[in-house]
Amino acid sequence: MSATSPRMATRLRSIPPTIFSEMSALAVRTGSLNLGQGFPDRDGPPGAVEAAVEALRAGRNQYPPGPGLPELREAVAEHQARHYGLELDPTSQVVVTAGATEALAAAIFAFVNPGDEMVVLEPFYDSYVACIEMAGGVRRPVTLRAPDFRLDVDALRAAVTPRTTTLLLNTPHNPTGAVLTRAELEAVAEVAIEHDLVVVTDEVYEHLLFDGRAHVPICTLPGMWERTVSISSAGKTFSFTGWKVGWVTGPADLVSTVMAAKQWLTFSNAAPLQPAVAHALRQEAGFYDGLAKELEAKRDLLVEGLRGLDVEVYPPEATYFVTTDVRAYGYPDGMAFCLALPERAGVVAIPSQVFYDDHEEGRHKVRWAFCKETSVVEEGVRRLRQADLHA
Repeated sequence: MSATSPRMATRLRSIPPTIFSEMSALAVRTGSLNLGQGFPDRDGPPGAVEAAVEALRAGRNQYPPGPGLPELREAVAEHQARHYGLELDPTSQVVVTAGATEALAAAIFAFVNPGDEMVVLEPFYDSYVACIEMAGGVRRPVTLRAPDFRLDVDALRAAVTPRTTTLLLNTPHNPTGAVLTRAELEAVAEVAIEHDLVVVTDEVYEHLLFDGRAHVPICTLPGMWERTVSISSAGKTFSFTGWKVGWVTGPADLVSTVMAAKQWLTFSNAAPLQPAVAHALRQEAGFYDGLAKELEAKRDLLVEGLRGLDVEVYPPEATYFVTTDVRAYGYPDGMAFCLALPERAGVVAIPSQVFYDDHEEGRHKVRWAFCKETSVVEEGVRRLRQADLHA
């Protein structure tokens, strides 16, 4: 990427380019297997694709309503009722967005004033950092530490100050794969209620949990509905990451506040894809149930393969990703390891250090994606085992 212009706005100067673009470009340039960026090798349910084609041919190609097509908002409300017992008014408590990324940006812009503090679980998905910076907010990280990545409730309490207004919660958690327990969620709820915080939840992996675990939205806990906006998307749930169709749900006053920001970002998006996602939510629930089982098997395959290397492996409870500690290979950090990896093994991974403010905690961690065809995961393991990975 070319050098930044001296005309670049100050708000962008401290934000590096997203690591996902950098490492995916490296995979293409070197012809390596991409076990870095979290996109599946296989598309989602064919019925949803056919619904999109039908919408395209039916002329549903102009601006949809800014908050989203009614049929998709209704389908999202039905999904929340079916899975979590939440009764939503689709006309006032659901907004469709350009993926969860826009939903997160709109929520942060909606609730964070310059100088406000936002508590965030660390390591954090990189767009959180960018959006908080652009909003003029101050992030207050609470670190999930290896090997178990459990929530430190004392650290959470210590992170909250009189300037804290919001809490950004990500569970199931990217990149660690941790799933907050009900007890951990109750601790978060206690802090949020005590300090009157708005809680923004990133729940895009809500259906991709392993070993019999179940997702518990924090908005279902006592006292949390009225202060929580929940975010999810079709990208991870239905393996359509390129469609960029997400949604925000919650009480009408908070959802309308998010919409006040969202309308100036994309206004509306993906007109023919919205009815296809509505179809998927209503007709294709079996897809994500089956996907979770497939991912669990691929997780086990990758974890077993990585354990055959000289690394410490942290098996995830959900998501697409396994984290390892690669310090045994002698590199100064995970970035150096990942930059050398394509030449040494023909594989690309993501250095987790870019997701941390606590550089020492993140320095030697690397994130690997297993949301690929089984043959790709097997080939990645084979290449790693045959390579000399030492510096």
